Amino acid sequence: MHTVRSIVFAVVFYGWSAVLSPLYVPLMLLPRRGFWFVAWVWVHTCMWIIRAVVGIRCETRGEENLPDGAFILASKHQSAWDTLIYNVVFRDCAYVLKRELFWFPFFGWFLWRVGMIGIDRTGGATALKRMVRETKEWLAQGRNIVIFPQGTRTAPGAKRPYLPGVAALYGQCDVPVVPVALNSGMFWPRRKFVKRSGTVVLEFLPPIMPGLNRREFAAQLEERIETATRKIEAEAAERYGIALDDPADTVVDARP
Repeated sequence: MHTVRSIVFAVVFYGWSAVLSPLYVPLMLLPRRGFWFVAWVWVHTCMWIIRAVVGIRCETRGEENLPDGAFILASKHQSAWDTLIYNVVFRDCAYVLKRELFWFPFFGWFLWRVGMIGIDRTGGATALKRMVRETKEWLAQGRNIVIFPQGTRTAPGAKRPYLPGVAALYGQCDVPVVPVALNSGMFWPRRKFVKRSGTVVLEFLPPIMPGLNRREFAAQLEERIETATRKIEAEAAERYGIALDDPADTVVDARP
């Protein structure tokens, strides 16, 4: 059943996106906020397809932990699902993503047009400075920023180091950072075609307020996200009978 649902999802999801993409190109002439609304419609229809066809739903927890004003979300990243959900939960947020995505026809152009923050992951200190500058500009306009501290998708139960980008933002942007735990990889695994129905838990943890040094911040961020993630992964494993990946499946990423 999961395989059949996944095949139907692929046909509907990519077919729908292929139909809309050329229609969206002339709409890029709209003001950024106008085009963002157009993109928001696409995201909402995609999330509806995910719920209706695959049966993946979302439970949010800890919304009382979200601060007033603009802030940075430092989120666990396990699945492509994560790249959609924050556009539903928050209006006009900006993701920090690898700059190469902007080069993809249609999808990448649209990411650029709605004002996502592209970073050259080989650019070292120069890339970090540019990311900080763009983040400050969007925060000043009231946009929340979403960053994946580990840089890429990490399978449930696996380990990957936290990169310094989020600490750079914390140290220079003077806004709260909200750690976010999730278990989306239990239902939409990375690099696997078959998806599983169930409820993804998206948990907003208490914010880390400005004022810590980078080392203290990094330690708190990782401890909070990893502890909460292990808990909700275990909940899903027990509820749905899903086996976690071997924790020994550790991926070392030496990029700055």
